[in-house]
This record gives sequence, C-alpha cells and structure tokens, in this order.
Amino acid sequence: MSATTHHHSPQGELGKGHKKVIFASSLGTVFEWYDFYLYGSLAAIIAKQFFSGVNETTGFIFALLAFAAGFAVRPFGAAFFGSLGDRIGRKYTFLVTIVLMGLSTFIVGILPTYATIGVAAPIILILLRLAQGLALGGEYGGAATYVAEHAPDGKRGLYTSFIQTTATLGLFLSLLVILTCRLSLGTEAFEAWGWRIPFLVSIVLLGISVWIRLQLSESPLFQQMKAEGKGSKQPFRDSLKGGNLKLMLLVLLGATAGQAVVWYGGQFYSLFFLTQALKVDGTTANLLIAGALALATPFFIVFGWLSDKIGRKKIILAGCLLAALTYFPLFKALTHYANPAVEEARENAPAIVHADPSTCSFQFDPAGVRKFTSACDIATAALTKAGVPYTVQAAPAGTVARVEVGGASFESYDATGLAKDDAKAKAAALAGTMKAALTAAGYPEKADPDRINIPMTLAILWVLVIYVTMVYGPIAAYLVELFPTRIRYTSMSLPYHIGNGWFGGFLPAISFALVAGTGNMYFGLWYPICIALLTVVVGTLFLRETKDVDISR
Repeated sequence: MSATTHHHSPQGELGKGHKKVIFASSLGTVFEWYDFYLYGSLAAIIAKQFFSGVNETTGFIFALLAFAAGFAVRPFGAAFFGSLGDRIGRKYTFLVTIVLMGLSTFIVGILPTYATIGVAAPIILILLRLAQGLALGGEYGGAATYVAEHAPDGKRGLYTSFIQTTATLGLFLSLLVILTCRLSLGTEAFEAWGWRIPFLVSIVLLGISVWIRLQLSESPLFQQMKAEGKGSKQPFRDSLKGGNLKLMLLVLLGATAGQAVVWYGGQFYSLFFLTQALKVDGTTANLLIAGALALATPFFIVFGWLSDKIGRKKIILAGCLLAALTYFPLFKALTHYANPAVEEARENAPAIVHADPSTCSFQFDPAGVRKFTSACDIATAALTKAGVPYTVQAAPAGTVARVEVGGASFESYDATGLAKDDAKAKAAALAGTMKAALTAAGYPEKADPDRINIPMTLAILWVLVIYVTMVYGPIAAYLVELFPTRIRYTSMSLPYHIGNGWFGGFLPAISFALVAGTGNMYFGLWYPICIALLTVVVGTLFLRETKDVDISR
C-alpha cells in the first residue's frame, strides 16, 4: 500500500505494522515524560538538597523555577529539533532527543548536593534541566506529527490521543516509582538518598527507548514529500513567514496557552496545593493524584475519538471554560475534604497581621538575593512557611507589625542591621510563639489522616484531570491539521511549547508566589483562570477548524 493510498483512505484501518509503530512511538514518549516529571514530583526534596543556602520559602520558589527552567527552553528545542525533523526526518530526531533526555536525567541521580559542592550543585542541576527542556521541545511535536501522518482520515483524533496519554502516563510512572521507593525505604532514608533511585532507573528506560526508536520506519507522508521534492530547506524561517506566523500566534493564545494552564493546574498545581497549602503528607498526596490519573486517563482517548466526530476546537475550549468557572469552588472543596482543620481554623481564628502597609513587600525573589527584614515581611513569611492564610490590616506608620490569631496577639521584629546570631535568636523566639498560638487556635501542622475524606478528595482531583483530558486529548490532531507537511513539525511545536513551556511551566512558581505574596491560599488560581479565559475568547473568535493534512499545502 502506497503512502498516498493509505493516507487518503477515509475509512481505512491501520495495519498491524503501523499500529506497532504508533505503540512504539507512544511508549518511547512515556519514558521521556517520566524523566521530565521526576523533577516536578520531587521538587520539595530537591529544594532541600540543592537550594539549602537560602530561606525555605525562597528555596521552594527556587526549586519551582529550576523546574520551570526546563520549560523555558522548550520553545528553543522546538525550533531546533523541529527544523531538524522537517529537514531530515521524524525518526532520527526522535533518537537524538531521547538520548539527550535520558543522560541528563541519569546525571541528576549522581549529582552531589549543595552541602557537598556548594553553589555548583544548583547551577549544574539547572543546566541539566535546560538540556531536558531542549530535548522535550523536540520530542512532542515529532511524536504527534509522526502518528498523525500515519493515521487515516477520520481517525486522526483517536490515534493521536494515544500520544496525549503519554504525558500523564509518564507522570503516573514517576509517581509510582517514587512511591515504591518511599514506602520501601521509609521517609527519612528516601529524603536523604533514596530520591536518587528514580533518576538512576531512567538509564534502563533509556536503553529500552532507544531500542524501540530504532524499530521505527519514517512517516509515509514525509517520505512522499521528500520523493516529490516538496520539502522546506529552512523550516524555521518558513514557519515565521506572514500568514503562518499569524496562525502560530493565534494558536498560542487561542489554544495551547489555555490548554497548558489547565493541564498543569489539574495535575501539578493540585499536587503542590495538597502538600504545601493543605499539609497532606507526600505519600498520601501522590497516591491520590495517581488514583485520579488512573481513573481519568481513558478519557484522553474518549475526547480524541469524540473530536473526530464533533470537532476538536469546541472540546478544547469547553475544557478551558469549565476550568475557569469551577477552579475556585473545586480547590475550596479540596481544602474542606483534604484538611478540614485548616478551613475551621481560618473561620474561627483568622490570622491577621496589623502593620504599616509601606513596610510590607511582595515576597517574590527568584534570584534569592533580596533581604526581607521588615517586621511585616518577617511575620508574613513565617505564616506562609507554616501554611497559614493571613490578611494584612493597615496600622499607623511606624507601628511594629503585630500578629493576631484567635485570642493570641504577639509582636514581630525588624531584622534590619541585626547581627546574624541575634536575628537567629529572634527568629527562633518568634517561631516558638507563633507555633504555640497557631496550635491553640486549631491550625494543624499536618493534615490529620483520619479526617481526610478520601473518596471526595479523589473525586475532586478526578474532575480536575477530566478537564486536562478535554483540553489535551484533541490538541495534537488539531495542531497537526493546521499546518502544511513541509513545516509541520516546526510550526506545531513552537506554539505548543511556548504555551506549555512558558504559560504552563511557570504556573507553579507564579501561583505559589502569588499565594506567598498575598496570604490568600487561593489567590494563585487567578493565573490559570485568566489565561484559560483569554484562550476561550481568542480561540472562539479567531481560530478555524480543519481536518486536512494533505502535503500539497
């Protein structure tokens, strides 16, 4: 069967050989996502190991930014590897990206910590994250393009939806390996050295993935395009020309940006929210997320299949709209069912910081160089560290910040000009006073396992992941069909990875900083909600639907 005949058989079924190729492509991509998400799943431990030279809140934001660094360079990987894939083929590009990803992950597993080699440790870690981001930037567009170019008309959404499951399956696999190590080693040993094992295991996955990729044959549409001499000599430059550049910008704002924040909101921010804001222990939180992923993953296929019947755009935009409208009630319900003590304490004994507003800073310090020494900043940082929501009430100028929790009230202190030992002593005294006041007011240090409503928490997380499947299931087929074969790999990869790399990848760091800066545990949700609404508006007004992948375009 020729490539042309195969491709244009509207009711055609893929033969066993093609199905095997698509399975092999998807499986290799699962392993690549596994590598990438290990870091996100272990962000809190990595913060302690590699960013221990700064305060805890800054260290966690630092760790999230290092996580985001992998996303920041994804568009550059998309441009480089996309251009390579459009010029020399999808298969060879696959091999390069998987080796780069696998080796970068393995090296994290043997990298000395901050305590051993100082500032070199976080610098090397971030360089490895950058290498991973470049590799992933070249991976996804190639996998989606490769599968779509094998699929028959009328089934492209269904077949590419298997690629869409790979990111979630990779995350699921990373959580599974982490949980196995954590439960078998115990928390103390896992946090000391056991966290390295999931990274080291990736070298085995690398070997399997390379072997799988070597079995692949080139895409029939790409072979036909090459044979007919219709390829692009400069895919990146051609992608940035006139109408195609405009289309990429519209796709970014009207599809991938919203898809990205819903994806990361449902699968990553929910995990951070459980562990950081609600103080649910890491094992329970990971099990809950893994359960939600397992129950929701089939819906990637359902929505991919449905997009072949009713169109892709309306499903993606419906997912964005539902997320924007329901995030606040869903995350508030998560608090109610996962750690009701936080909700009760907030209602019965709200934490209030009485301070001169001019002394209160927005404490987002990605460089880790600013010193927050005012009494207001010290009080709000201590409350954030304790996971306690707070409000700031204006006090007269010159007033020393005072914290009120329930019936207790105590002063903070100004650390400007204090000697290091004096500052440490005052910080310890404040922490002790605050801990006693918070405990008396009913604020829990950890979520009580007996009070976590597992079925309801799981149901809420499942709904959040269903939104993920709505926006993500049809997106590969939608993007592939918008761009011509000769520049498809590059043109679909760029808006996808700018959306997911920048709008999505920075979501945890931006949202956590918004929470830390305002004291409102739900304030970080405004970021994904605003981006999702922007996508609904732009996508509805300016983006078209097409189901054409003909090479003549």
